[in-house]
Amino acid sequence: MATDTPRISEHGVATLSDEAWEQARHQMEIIRPLASLEVVGHQAADVAAQALGVSRRQIYVLIRRAQQGSGLMTDLLPSQSGGGKGKGRLPESVENIIRELLQKRFLTKQKRSLSAFHREVAQACKTQKLRVPARNTVALRIANLDPLKTTRSREGEDASRDLQGVGGVPPSITLPLEQIQIDHTVIDLIVVDERDRQLIGRPYLTIAIDVFTRCVLGMVITLEAPSAVSVGLCLVHVACDKRPWLEGLKVEMGWPMSGKPKLLYLDNAAEFKSEALRRGCEQHGIQLDYRPPGQPHYGGIVERIIGTAMQMIHDELPGTTFSNPRQRGEYDSENKAVLTLRELERWLTLAVGTYHGSVHNGLLQPPAARWIEAVARVGVPAIVTHATAFLVDFLPIIRRTLTRTGFVIDHIHYYADALKPWIARRDRLPAFLIRRDPRDISRVWVLEPEGQHYLEIPYRTLSHPAVTLWEQRQALEKLRQQGREQVDESALFRMIGQMREIVTTAQKATRKARRDAERRLHIKASVSPGKLTPPETDVADRQTGNLLAAKPFDQIEEW
Repeated sequence: MATDTPRISEHGVATLSDEAWEQARHQMEIIRPLASLEVVGHQAADVAAQALGVSRRQIYVLIRRAQQGSGLMTDLLPSQSGGGKGKGRLPESVENIIRELLQKRFLTKQKRSLSAFHREVAQACKTQKLRVPARNTVALRIANLDPLKTTRSREGEDASRDLQGVGGVPPSITLPLEQIQIDHTVIDLIVVDERDRQLIGRPYLTIAIDVFTRCVLGMVITLEAPSAVSVGLCLVHVACDKRPWLEGLKVEMGWPMSGKPKLLYLDNAAEFKSEALRRGCEQHGIQLDYRPPGQPHYGGIVERIIGTAMQMIHDELPGTTFSNPRQRGEYDSENKAVLTLRELERWLTLAVGTYHGSVHNGLLQPPAARWIEAVARVGVPAIVTHATAFLVDFLPIIRRTLTRTGFVIDHIHYYADALKPWIARRDRLPAFLIRRDPRDISRVWVLEPEGQHYLEIPYRTLSHPAVTLWEQRQALEKLRQQGREQVDESALFRMIGQMREIVTTAQKATRKARRDAERRLHIKASVSPGKLTPPETDVADRQTGNLLAAKPFDQIEEW
């Protein structure tokens, strides 16, 4: 079952404690620039050795690992042992103390030293009878702070200007993929379902733009509100070859702008600060940065492209809601709506092609021309070839202990024979790290205890239909409303079946039912393995209300 599942690394990165993870991240920050040099002199190696607290010889060992590796953060990690340093993680109560004191005592104009701050942390832990963290652990938490915020809080606004660039704006960007801005918006358009052309509401757009070239690098259109999954799907679209996806859309155009970004610049929304996004970016050497609160111009580039897209929709597409009621006036958005979600996606894709070929007011040349010039100068960016493996690294994370019958997640059992060797020694194993795609929870991806592979683990009861996470939660809520204190798996799936029957019956009557049905149809994507291809729909099957059998991960919707 694990033959085609993605390999995360040979060092078990996802099972590392937070402390060990921060150590690995700090190492890569120091070593990655040196690994790009042909010759690293003793002076540069000594500076790195001092920063990491290791010998000069070890620095050269780390540089060699980085040069021989695949560009992942975990290339620098030694072989994983069964215990010892880095095995455990700090209790959350200790983490809370460190976080609170960082804000109240370290990020102040008094500029306390590391030693003084560690003493305060130690005293607070002793008072609460908690384990005192090591000084190096506290130093790692400090090193992980935003440098701009730290300097501004301890040194003042003037001292932080060098980190911002001239005029209080971010430093200039000189290369493609050096900084990517991502943001979401609800689209000012009502879409209809594909079966009856009945209204289902307004979809959401997640879009990524390259700051240097102003090229759109990726976009995702869904009926689901913005989430960590939306961000992960958008990153896959950014990093992978878009040709298979364009072929699936039946759109004939070039969209060569792809590659793994160096830095993502985001706002402070919850989906941009998830553990899945943070660990996925660190694993792939992608930095994360966030716009300062109250500084809207920091994210202005992506917001302008969203504004441009919405204006095109207002001007050209039937069913637009415009930006507000005053703009809409007497225009009847609902009666004018005719486009399905798939048709809207095709239209927006073609609009991106038009945008890339038009002269940009800020660049004084088309974004596509800017991209071509940059690629001629610095070379074609490397793209991600294993889209599925890349996406798995950005899916939401769950941690569960193994039972004798497999894993239980949200009242649903998951099991495969591949778990048998671990079940025999489950009492000696820590909680497993599990990834789950909310669009299809009929399978999960479990990281082996050795941290080398993800295994695809399906429902224990294979006859259960593939469902989305929102269906599971709706069914659970209805069972709770019926007074069911103890919820078993059979009752849960019976309730989901009843809900689906209601949706099928009421589909023509209410917009919410049609929207729910359209969401559920996303599970039915029929795509080629490993390709970022939008789903084809089967009208005949839709009319029966039946779902197709669950497909492997790399055959579900990845657009």
